[in-house]
Amino acid sequence: MRLGIDVGGTFTDLILIDDRTGAIHSAKVLTVPRSPADGVLAGIDKILALTGASIADVDYIVHGTTIGTNALIERKGAKTGLITTAGFRDVLEIARIERPDAGLYDIFVDLPDPLVPRYLRREVHERIGADGSVVVPLDEVSAVEAAQFLKNEAVEAIAICLLFGFRNPAHERRVRDIVREVFPEAYISISSDVAPEFREYERTSTTVINAYLQPITEQYVTDLVDRLRERYGEIDLRIMQASGGSMTAEVAKRHAVNMVNSGPAGGVLATAAIGRLTGDLKLIGVDMGGTSFDIGLVVDGQPRIKSEGEFEGYPVKIPLVDVEGIGAGGGSIAWVDAGGALNVGPQSAGADPGPACYGLNGTRPTVTDANLVLGRLNPAYFMGGEMQLHPDRARQAIADYVAQPLGMSVEEAASGIIRVVNANMVRGISVNSIQKGYDVREFALLAFGGAGPLHAVELAQELGIRRIIVPPYASTLSAFGLLVADTRHDYVMTVARHQRDLSPGDLLAGFLDLEARGRAQLQAQRVPDEQVEIYWSADVRYEGQSYELNVPVDRNTQQAYEISKDFGSLVQLTDADIATTVARFHDLHRRIYAYGSPDEPVEFINLRVAAVGKVPEVRLAQRDPGSADPGAAQKGERPVYFFGLGFVPAAIYERHWLVPGNVVVGPCLVEEPVSTTVIPPGAQATVDEYGNLLVTL
Repeated sequence: MRLGIDVGGTFTDLILIDDRTGAIHSAKVLTVPRSPADGVLAGIDKILALTGASIADVDYIVHGTTIGTNALIERKGAKTGLITTAGFRDVLEIARIERPDAGLYDIFVDLPDPLVPRYLRREVHERIGADGSVVVPLDEVSAVEAAQFLKNEAVEAIAICLLFGFRNPAHERRVRDIVREVFPEAYISISSDVAPEFREYERTSTTVINAYLQPITEQYVTDLVDRLRERYGEIDLRIMQASGGSMTAEVAKRHAVNMVNSGPAGGVLATAAIGRLTGDLKLIGVDMGGTSFDIGLVVDGQPRIKSEGEFEGYPVKIPLVDVEGIGAGGGSIAWVDAGGALNVGPQSAGADPGPACYGLNGTRPTVTDANLVLGRLNPAYFMGGEMQLHPDRARQAIADYVAQPLGMSVEEAASGIIRVVNANMVRGISVNSIQKGYDVREFALLAFGGAGPLHAVELAQELGIRRIIVPPYASTLSAFGLLVADTRHDYVMTVARHQRDLSPGDLLAGFLDLEARGRAQLQAQRVPDEQVEIYWSADVRYEGQSYELNVPVDRNTQQAYEISKDFGSLVQLTDADIATTVARFHDLHRRIYAYGSPDEPVEFINLRVAAVGKVPEVRLAQRDPGSADPGAAQKGERPVYFFGLGFVPAAIYERHWLVPGNVVVGPCLVEEPVSTTVIPPGAQATVDEYGNLLVTL
């Protein structure tokens, strides 16, 4: 068995897969914001009790956590200092000329305040040249003074980022050693370990984020490992990365920045896995939980991986699954602004106090309250009946904060809340698909998260998507995604050379150096050779451009350059391979930007290698088909609100009673303990052999 645990803002989700039978078991507990490990342990106890399994049956646990994300959102990371090259103290504030999208026309918009205030940024006298040569030797006295100053200021963490440290890390490593001598208690992050590639601002930002989060994440991982060991003995605990791969708990302690957004990455991996079962190679995965709405694309059966991104307005230079989130979840709060317009989110009621209908002292109206008032949620069956909802409190909150200020009925206000949050989500999907050159009509929409199936079909109608997939255990699917995540380590080398100045041998040497490091890391984690896969790619741009596109590079294992016997193969890279890579760049540039310039020269900026340790494919249990008649699964009927129709009688089906081949026709609801799928008039759903609901419009 293998266990996936995804700690979200409202709920902690658990999925236990039995690899012998393909059976899946899920559980959900409320997240404990003040001590997330408490929720993790409670969830493990719950799912083991539900299944009758023992922890001895579990081969390994993969854990995704929001602790780093939350610390960034709330600005509750460690007090951090920065040591940098003389003259580069203000890189974090100079930043880039670009303005935030939301502030494109706002002359008052500001970038977020640097995580390290200016007085905690100290300079050392040294200089590495662009070619990696030592231009000015390191003045160790200035390094000692910087370390002593930061110690006197009682910082918890120190980021070290020196000019061209990615070309030659010698000075960064020596400064690190000096800091350890002067201030051994400090957590230290150096850019040549965290983000060894060019672009001074982004590299500094990434290193600072790692330092800012490292004390929190390391303490959390250490505490969790200790508590798991105390309760269950030795356990193989793996931590999810934003890149879509997992890493050991020990590696995670040093790479805090890689843990941010790891939960949403799991959701996109799960989307791809379900797509392989249903035969869908183009999918838009949407995860609507209690706090956020995350969007990820799967193209040609694979999640999109990008080499840089942004966390809470701060740039990061690490590989990460291309998933974007907006503040639209079941707990998103509805409010009326000074101009009398209805808004939903981004503020969320979270797990504490939660929506008004939870009865946990929440008084503000949320999306969950609106769905309850519209008959889309069963107050007696939320969390399988473990948690009773309070319709009266939902109605009162909507009346006080929305209906009365706008002069409308509670039902009209609730309908308005749903329409506004749906519009927000449609806009979010469009930004992450249509604006990136994709035609959403070619995609299926896969909806998950506790609230995703409530809204999925209506979102598809707005976007012109005709196929919707609601997988089983939709509310815990991100946790399922953790279990299909391979072990993964990414490596990068900046070359910054014109195509005409690069020979195949130059590129091959760079790739093999990175590959050797990746193989060594996987061997240290005892990954068998037959489970190792290596992927090469390059960041390429037209000469004179400011930014690059990442394209795959063929790693051919045919007769050519002989390399270390440790690799056990022959690898080649030819002029034809380089030409193929460049052609891929032209094609990708044309698709994204609607034009390409095949006659223009290109530059190779970074070489990238992903070293992957494959995990066994999840084999889900299949069931034999039955008849199309779902009558045996119907458990009642109640009035449900649909746009343009008002309240109409809708059949209510229990999802676990549906069998493959059953067809349910809207208007109806398909209920399960932790989610509800709304199927409006004009739509119908078929149950496939894996239990997926396949909705067609």
